[in-house]
Amino acid sequence: MGTTRTEKTNIEKIADLEAQHLGQRSMMERVGDRLVAVAGTGTFALVHVIWFATWIAVNFGWLRGWAPALAPFDPYPFNLLTMVVSLEAIFITIGVMISQNRMTRLTERRAHLDLQINLLAEQESTATLRLLARIAERLGIEPEAAARQERATLEAETDVKELVAELDQKLP
Repeated sequence: MGTTRTEKTNIEKIADLEAQHLGQRSMMERVGDRLVAVAGTGTFALVHVIWFATWIAVNFGWLRGWAPALAPFDPYPFNLLTMVVSLEAIFITIGVMISQNRMTRLTERRAHLDLQINLLAEQESTATLRLLARIAERLGIEPEAAARQERATLEAETDVKELVAELDQKLP
């Protein structure tokens, strides 16, 4: 089944919003996103496994016969390796936090947009129900008692503050 013209237009609008958001990132956000993108790969993990294994092998002297130029330079307990790995972890963590903060702001923005669209859709539905009720009245169509009660409830404006208060009371 193909994509409709409306769906394509919506997809293009969303893609434009995403591109706009990506273009508005600060330099630190771009660096953080890139760092996270690189650090979150299998290649990054494999390079680190090889790097640690080589570092340990060199510093235990296991490679002296194979490569005499590789003399131990960081004896056990590998204080230099510990410092290098700690510094790397600090910078990766900062990158992850920068990226996470940006993603949180984007998620909140999307949630606000979603709420706004839902409220507009609810208002449009209410207006449509009211219009249908007037048409039915003009045509002399009398709804059943249960339908009148339900219609009155559906035609009422949704009080967002009341809904939030009720959610706050009922949710843990």
